[in-house]
Amino acid sequence: MPIVRNSLLLRKGYAGLTFFGNILAPSDDEARGFERKGSHMKNHEMIHLRQAQSTHDSWLLFYLLYGWYTLTALPQNLKMRNAAYRLNPFELEAYAHEHDLDYLKHNEATEWRQYARMSPRERRLKYGHSR
Repeated sequence: MPIVRNSLLLRKGYAGLTFFGNILAPSDDEARGFERKGSHMKNHEMIHLRQAQSTHDSWLLFYLLYGWYTLTALPQNLKMRNAAYRLNPFELEAYAHEHDLDYLKHNEATEWRQYARMSPRERRLKYGHSR
């Protein structure tokens, strides 16, 4: 997956973003972090790539679902900081496995579907306090 420097699309505090099969990094330093062998940051973004493939290989569907899950979790922001992002089913799976560099060798990255079946409140109660 190519790594492209682009600070315009990234909010402050985010190291990277998967954008239509590319990793966007806000700076050259962050881009080099993704290029390091064994990078958990790159593994996190690669999980998103596989997740997009699991949504009928459609980036559009991936982003529509991502947006929907973010919007439905917005009320949880009152109970937990950045809940709309952190409780997104795609992010829950990616954060849970970003340090397991063999995760994608043995998994299809469809665990997000289990999280998606839960309400945002259920996700917050079960996973929100662990980070």
